[in-house]
Amino acid sequence: MASKGKEAASTGSNPRGIPYAPFVDKVEDYVASRADVEPTLRSFQEMIAKYQFMEQNLQRRVAGLKDKMPDIQKTLDTVRFLQLRKDEPEPIEANFELNETLYAKASIPPTEEVYIWLGANVMLSYPIEEAEALLSTKLSAAKQSLKNCEEDLDFLREQITTMEVAVARVYNWDVVQKRKEKEEEEKSSKDKSSKDKKSKETASTG
Repeated sequence: MASKGKEAASTGSNPRGIPYAPFVDKVEDYVASRADVEPTLRSFQEMIAKYQFMEQNLQRRVAGLKDKMPDIQKTLDTVRFLQLRKDEPEPIEANFELNETLYAKASIPPTEEVYIWLGANVMLSYPIEEAEALLSTKLSAAKQSLKNCEEDLDFLREQITTMEVAVARVYNWDVVQKRKEKEEEEKSSKDKSSKDKKSKETASTG
């Protein structure tokens, strides 16, 4: 593979470290002869597979964030509501969900603390102010993470398209080279036949 191609294949990355795909402007920068075509195509296909793998992982992460964020927002809203009511003497009457179709009534007295699930079967008690700060931070981080993932997905789609174009250009270059070689072989064969014919005519007249 041509050295220019190797250099172009590793130039730069996006803010999360995903490398840019090489833009194949001149195929000759990547393949010096037809012998380079197969390893170059294999290298490009491997890059496409890596981009697609990253794309699938990011899609799963986006789906997880979109599931998680409404729960964080709902919990944060509840904590803020409890904070507003903590100085009132009357308890809060509420219905809470036991499962998708079953609710129970509850009487919630004024409180200075709440319990928050942190995952992995862990629940911790927090003062309301700390709980609000924690949930606000988690929600902001989830929103930023979602934004980054969506940007990375757009970036990956662009790189996959760039690599697919690169594969097509190298393949088309190979097709053209095959055609040229065939034409040259046919021309060489005709020239040889013509020379042989002339040699025979010369020999017969002599």
